[in-house]
Amino acid sequence: MSHSGGGHSSQEQERVRVTQEAFMADSPAEQPDDRATQEFVGHRELLFSVVYNMLGSVADTEDVLQETWLAWARRSGRPDAAGIENPRAYLVRVAVNQALARQATISRRRETYVGPWLPEPLLTTPDAEDSAPAAEAADAADAALRAESVSMALLVILETLTPLERAVFVLHEVFGYAHPEIAEILGRSPSAVRQLAHRAREHVQARRPRYQADPRVRQRITERFIAAALGGDLSALMRLLAPDVTMWTDGGGKVRSALRPVGGRDKVARFLRGYAARRPQGLDIRYRHVNGDPSAVVFSGDSPYAVMVMDLNPGNDQVTHIFLVTNPDKLAGVRLEDAGEDGTGETGEDGVDGTPELEERP
Repeated sequence: MSHSGGGHSSQEQERVRVTQEAFMADSPAEQPDDRATQEFVGHRELLFSVVYNMLGSVADTEDVLQETWLAWARRSGRPDAAGIENPRAYLVRVAVNQALARQATISRRRETYVGPWLPEPLLTTPDAEDSAPAAEAADAADAALRAESVSMALLVILETLTPLERAVFVLHEVFGYAHPEIAEILGRSPSAVRQLAHRAREHVQARRPRYQADPRVRQRITERFIAAALGGDLSALMRLLAPDVTMWTDGGGKVRSALRPVGGRDKVARFLRGYAARRPQGLDIRYRHVNGDPSAVVFSGDSPYAVMVMDLNPGNDQVTHIFLVTNPDKLAGVRLEDAGEDGTGETGEDGVDGTPELEERP
């Protein structure tokens, strides 16, 4: 089983330090010792990855991790506290159940969300064999923290599972937990967990190809796709797009975006032509990995403008799904310095709007 964790970055340590100081100020009689603090810090990357894959939101994940830290600090700081035999198992159990408890609030929030909801994108480091120099230059701790984040396409599918099915799928399929371990985490019987795992796996397999396109092919298609879309090359776009391609755009009501998914090659090509015509001047495009997939990260000056992720048919390498995130709240964690230096400058121009129903910027 993997149960992956990893090192921790200075940013992670700072978050833990601030949370610890806040707790100590509120509960001076129940302060955790340094060993308990380091135990939490040592497992924080694993906790982040598990919870993020359950929720798809960095902000909600950070809130759950803070609640987990507070529960851990109270448990460790009591004078009469008995030792915890397996701190990692304890922390994962607390974090997973905190995430499940948060699902009701998240569901209510999604009901009023404007347009399609997409997971918050995470910049990730490519595998060493795909880009050894980039992997060596990247922060190893950040790579470890993001290592178990599944693809954007799979996260979208996981949104259609029940919270319990998703928790079981993430713990078993992504992190390698055995069914009895998951049963203990969730407080369910092993047989109930096996049933949840079976339903979740069948649901995902029915909506996701068993095999994925080669990462180098995905990188090449992504670059060709962006060049065709921004260059207005309609014939090239039509060759790249699958007949039944679907595009999701997440602006959250804060930027102009489609209110519903756009389906079909002609409609998607028309949408992209209109989107390219409205783009601002001087966009900077960086080709980076987002949630493990080769993607386009777009900046306007130093500010993130959009993240575009594509999913391919591994049989013919045509684009089957396009995920475009432009909601500035979801791009807050995308920083220019994290996106590297090798960008492609693009120049926008005014044009005719060829998009379907759109949400105007307030």
